[in-house]
Formats: sequence, structure tokens, C-alpha cells
Amino acid sequence: MSSKRTEIKELLQAEELDVKVVVKGWVRNCRGNNFVLFAAVNDGSSLQNIQIVFDTEKFSEADLKKITVGCSLSVEGTLKASEGKGQRVEVVADTFEVLGLCNPDEYPIQPKKHSLEFLRENAHLRFRTNLFGAIMRVRHNMIYAIHTFFTQKGFYNIHTPLITGSDCEGAGEMFQVTTLDLNDLPKTEDGAVDYSQDFFGKMTNLTVSGQLEVELACMALSKVYTFGPTFRAENSNTTRHLAEFWMIEPEIAFADINDDMDIAEEFLKYLIKYALDHCREDLEFLQDRLMQEEKSKPQNERSMPLIEKLEFVLANDFQRLTYTEAIEILKESKPNQKGQFKYKIEGYGADLQSEHERYLVEKHFKKPVILTGYPKEIKAFYMKQNPDGKTVAAMDILFPGIGEIIGGSEREADFDKLNKRIEELNIPMKDMWWYLDTRRFGAVPHSGFGLGFERLMLFVTGMSNIRDVIPFPRYPKSAEF
Repeated sequence: MSSKRTEIKELLQAEELDVKVVVKGWVRNCRGNNFVLFAAVNDGSSLQNIQIVFDTEKFSEADLKKITVGCSLSVEGTLKASEGKGQRVEVVADTFEVLGLCNPDEYPIQPKKHSLEFLRENAHLRFRTNLFGAIMRVRHNMIYAIHTFFTQKGFYNIHTPLITGSDCEGAGEMFQVTTLDLNDLPKTEDGAVDYSQDFFGKMTNLTVSGQLEVELACMALSKVYTFGPTFRAENSNTTRHLAEFWMIEPEIAFADINDDMDIAEEFLKYLIKYALDHCREDLEFLQDRLMQEEKSKPQNERSMPLIEKLEFVLANDFQRLTYTEAIEILKESKPNQKGQFKYKIEGYGADLQSEHERYLVEKHFKKPVILTGYPKEIKAFYMKQNPDGKTVAAMDILFPGIGEIIGGSEREADFDKLNKRIEELNIPMKDMWWYLDTRRFGAVPHSGFGLGFERLMLFVTGMSNIRDVIPFPRYPKSAEF
């Protein structure tokens, strides 16, 4: 049999009929009678399956019995206009070969609705469902759009290290990297672990962010970004947290906080427009699924239809206001006064939670929001201190349904101010000498931000659990597959 196949996506759009074609893929469903067998085949190129028609008189019963849900097929046949409902074209089989058998009694992914929890337990097979096929195609398109946006803007992609000796966020929730024998650790005279005998000669961890290193490249190349995996050993079993996730972190020289907000807003709108322009079929499927899920909810609790929500972001300029202004709005809000917030806003200094961020976006302004001017106590050490001595030039972008999607800031370029802040927070200076050097040797104002890729995926797909927008989720007590 010829090995030259045509992807199903192309066949479904083909205008020329009654031509010989080769189809290869996996059987999603099959049904039939004594005269004909219909198999719905998918190869991942499209959300849609193509129907293969087998005339039972042409083939032996023993061969046809091998065609089961989950098996893989190679079929040579004729592309015809379909007589049945639900498809424009179908393939009438002349010859076929079962490439891989599949026992239908043991195969977990049956043609029925499976719970997301069940699919997580079978993450090695969940790509074969319509839902995860759609999510992964959108994910690919978003990756492509991210690199395209930055390339068109003149940015350079920098690979920052995954193994690091510094803690960018200062949170301390890092995965340790070591080659030491954990059953026989070398010790110093005072009983501490002797890391001088470890592979790198000191304690190292998996990175929580590539920002500090990408800043170094920014000081020569002006416009750079890193896009890679990051790791956080936070024992959090929520729908918003992963132990391994991907971050997009641009860094821009000669840019202040306003430039930072401008490019972040432009970036998000570019990605969302790209999804609407290139993933419409998958987004419509995801939207329909979401609407089915929410049928049982009262009308006022249902979320905005997915495509409408994406278009809503494109249609509005993001509302910009200070943290101080936001606190006043939240403090006076009905949910706060009536005790409906889980975390009551008492006043300045409160660390905003997702419920507060969503109130500002969904109820108060009814558009995406950018908050600026946060108290320095609740933000990272590297953020530029404002002249008031209390706040920093930070910015967070808040989206409907999700809260914070981007966090960024103008960086502190003043050596003395940065050095003092590092000392105030007791960050080990020996680990930060190279970062401080960029403030000693030709420092310039610069800004950047971080976008959690899976947070973006939650927003674009309408999924509610972050474990369902990454191929192989890593979270506490789970490192399967």
C-alpha cells in the first residue's frame, strides 16, 4: 500500500472528489451492519474526523473485526461526496491495513464523555480526545504567536539557565539539584551539608524565573525575552498552581513602566487576536463544551461565552489605575462591606487576592485592568522605588475570570538603592554579585514582565484547571508519565 498520505484536515477541505487518497489515523468510533462498516478516523490535524466506509462484501469478516475504537489504520480509497448527515465528504475504502491493534475491552478512551479527573489519570492517552486535541492545537498556535510577536518587534530570544544558584523571587520554594548521595551526605566540621563536594561546588536549584539572567542580556541587546520552563516547590493543590510551568519574560532597555504597560497590553491583544484568527474551529468547540458544562448554573453565575470574552479583551483599552485607588474602590465596594469577600480589604497594604482582582475587572470597570504603584513591602526586591519611598513602579494586568495574568515592573537601576534593598531583605550578597554588576557598569533604565503561559492558556481555552492546559502536569505527589 502507498505510504503517501493526505492529512484529514486537507481531505475535509478538498474540492476535487472521486480521487484516490491514502488516510492514516486512529479510529475514534465505529458502527455498522451486515452490509457496511463506518469508522470515524482522526489524525490530529483537525478537530473533525473523516468517515471511512467499508463494504463488508469486499473484505473478510476477520479483517473487519480488527477495526476497533483506538486502533490505527492505513486506508487507501476514493474520496466521495457523503450521502450521510454530519460530513461533506467520506472515503470509500478499497484496501486497508490495521497498523496497530487495540483491545476495546481494555482501552480507556471510549467514545463517551469522560471526566477531566479520569483523563488526568490517563494523561498518556488523553491527547486522543477532541478536548485535548483542541487544547494542544491552541497551545501550539500560542507558542508560535509568542515567538512571532517578539521577532516582529526586534526582540532576541535568550535561553536562560534552568539550574541556578539564586532565588529570583526570594520565596525559597525551590527544587534542589544535587548529585550527592542522600544516604551518605558529606558534612562540614560544624555538621552542615558540605556542598563544596556537590557537582557545582555549591547549593543549586531549579529556576523559578529566568528574569535575572535575561536582564544581563538586555544590557547589551536592548530587547530580549526568554520563554522556558520554571519550577516552584510550593505544596499547593489548587486549580491555579503547577510545580512545573512555562514563563514568557521579556526585558526592554531604555523603557520605563509606561512603556512596559504599553507593550504588555499590545502583546496580550496580539495573542488573543491570533487565537481568534487561527484557532476558530477549536475555540468554538471549547466554547460549546463550556456552555454545556454551565447549563446547570443560574444565569447570573455563568461565565461569558469564550469567544465573546476574547473579543471583549480586544475591544477595550485596559483601565490603568494605582494600587491605592484600587484599594479605595475595593474598601467601599458592596462585597467588602457585606463581608462577601473571603479576604476583607481593611486598607492600604493589603495583598490583593484573585477575588479582589476579578471584582475590579468584571464588576467595577467591566474591562481588563492594569494596577500600578504597589507598596514595596509586597513586591520583589528588584523593582524600581518610586520617589514617595513607599511604592514601586510595578504593574499587574488583571483579566476577567482569572485575575492576574501578567506581572511586571520597571527595574531598579540605581546601584545604591538596589544594594540597600537586598541588604534589607537579607538576600545573600555572594549569590547576587553578577546582578549588581549590571548596575555598576553602564546601567540604563529598563523594564520587563512575566506571563505565565498556562495562565494564558486557561484564559484562551476557557478551561478551569491549569492541569488540563499542559501536556503532562506536575503537582504535589504527581510526576506520572
